[in-house]
Amino acid sequence: MKPMRQDDILERIAELKRAGTAFAVATVVRTVRATAAKAGAKAVILPDGTVLAGWIGGGCARGAVIRAAREALADGAPRLISVQPEEALAQGGLAPGETRDGIRFARNMCPSRGMMDIFVEAVMPAPECVICGAAPVAVALADLAPRMGFSVTACAPAEEQAAFAAPDRRIEGYALEVAPNGARYVVVATQGKGDEAALRAALSVPSDYVAFVGSRAKTAALRDRLTAAGVAPEAFANLRAPAGLDLGAITPEEIALSILAEMVALRRAGQRGG
Repeated sequence: MKPMRQDDILERIAELKRAGTAFAVATVVRTVRATAAKAGAKAVILPDGTVLAGWIGGGCARGAVIRAAREALADGAPRLISVQPEEALAQGGLAPGETRDGIRFARNMCPSRGMMDIFVEAVMPAPECVICGAAPVAVALADLAPRMGFSVTACAPAEEQAAFAAPDRRIEGYALEVAPNGARYVVVATQGKGDEAALRAALSVPSDYVAFVGSRAKTAALRDRLTAAGVAPEAFANLRAPAGLDLGAITPEEIALSILAEMVALRRAGQRGG
């Protein structure tokens, strides 16, 4: 890890966020006795374990921090690592690798025999909400989704793009690509204009969530037409139709809210407390 000025590290973090790259930030929050890095020192760690920037000390802490960073990037949960000399762990009745009260303990084998507490947090790209179509529900969803931390991709014919005020990305037509990173949530809200083309495109790429704004009868008719045209029946296995949680929604804004609620519930699954 190469020492860097704090401003340089923060700029590197900003660059990664703008690029939509997942990474972890390790921050030394406490030191006791002699340690190479002091409280406030930071390091930026990529998913493959590469330390891109920063400094939190040498081999005394590096292995434990990189492992914690990779785990945090895998599940999104932060970690607190306490690196201590073997005798300090023994005095506390602790073993290296043990986790107690949310703190994972690691052994410091360096001659300094100091102690460091390091907080590791994942910084993930904003999940992408791809909205196919420019119906009123689509426009309402494009307005609401950024408030819940989603980036918005407006996927609609050129003549319909004006319906969207300021999406993060525009795709003219329904030529969806495989997402390069991060989670993707696709909502087809064509509502009678290009339903078949949009749904075919939505089902053609891997996504965390695919939903169709329409009735069960309409969905069944589209399923029959698309499978007859060669779309594999299993492509419909995870399609949510009608889209959204059953909130009794009526207006476009209420329907958009029900869809967003379903997306958030899926996004946060496994992160709820007991």
